[in-house]
Amino acid sequence: MAAALIPAQAPGQRHLLRLPDVRGSAGVLEAVRFGVGSTALQGAVQLHAGDWLLRVRELRAVAELLVAQQLRLEQVLARRPETLVAAAALGLDTQSAAADPEPVASRQLETAASQAKAGLLIHRGTLHSGDHLQSEGSLLLLGDLNPGARISAAGHVLVWGRLRGIAHAGRHGDSSARIVALQLRPLQLRIAAAVARGPAEPPASGMAEMARLVNGEIRIDPASPLWPLSD
Repeated sequence: MAAALIPAQAPGQRHLLRLPDVRGSAGVLEAVRFGVGSTALQGAVQLHAGDWLLRVRELRAVAELLVAQQLRLEQVLARRPETLVAAAALGLDTQSAAADPEPVASRQLETAASQAKAGLLIHRGTLHSGDHLQSEGSLLLLGDLNPGARISAAGHVLVWGRLRGIAHAGRHGDSSARIVALQLRPLQLRIAAAVARGPAEPPASGMAEMARLVNGEIRIDPASPLWPLSD
């Protein structure tokens, strides 16, 4: 069976290359070759590997095959942790695949009613331009927030990576909410109704950064090592 190459929904987004079911498939390279062999598409590709076990060698071969078709492998979604580890070793973005393999871009990611308002929503994977992730509680992003992407929460916003997009904590007016990231270089920060830009100078080596409201203005300091966040 051939892989399915689904065109990006908008300019600047990635095409989705979905591998067939593992059962009955001769090999990943054959599936990809048949899936992209006659395409006229170009640009970045998000590979949905499903249950395939792909090592560094197979992923590198897939990337080289895509390059020959003027396509560029940038992200791998997979259910097998071994596949995600191999993709990360090649410097690719990774994301644990859920039941719905559609890319995050072009739609808002809302928390379900079951997400408690005082709870913590965890999202694994980098957010790209056009993505918007929001929560009715606090929100932890395990990945980068790229320029053009947005993240917002009624509580705290925590980014275990580089925050370079737009972040809004306390979006319902909670002035005690914080924004924490390994590196704060945002296009815009918002806490409750206050708005600010990120600092121009780099952070101290090995220090995460925290933005909070002080006398109505957003101030950035070294982050607290404790949860819940405190002064």
